[in-house]
Amino acid sequence: MSTIESSTANREIIVTRLLPSPVTHVWEVWTNPDHIKQWWGPNGFTNTITQMDVIPDGVWKLIMHGPDGTDYDNESRFTEVVPYQKIAYNHLSGHEFTATILFEERGMQTHMHWQMLFESKEELDRILSLYDIREGLNQNADRLQTYITNLTN
Repeated sequence: MSTIESSTANREIIVTRLLPSPVTHVWEVWTNPDHIKQWWGPNGFTNTITQMDVIPDGVWKLIMHGPDGTDYDNESRFTEVVPYQKIAYNHLSGHEFTATILFEERGMQTHMHWQMLFESKEELDRILSLYDIREGLNQNADRLQTYITNLTN
């Protein structure tokens, strides 16, 4: 019998950050709409959150307002929520993917591992041909890090 190793590397985007705050604080910034609307999205975006139920099978609806005035309706459904450890959701509008965010407390800091996983390499390539989502995710993580840093200072 042979073992087949599968990898998601060709259909995922991952960013990691060491955030300057304890996991309880990072969790609040991730799960409270009043916080997340302040930092969500690439540079220049603002947000209107109309629903955010951070529970398994909970719905998250928001409108991302681009710097050029374009509105982007987004809908996601949370699939897994483990307080202070993990948030996973399926993004259902526009381009579909599964996001998994893992949190690991490291003293007074939190290591965050954020993965966007697409159904196939072809789907990821298709989205990359339309948007630079790698850069967008990095900007989103940078905005989160800046927001948390400003809250703790």
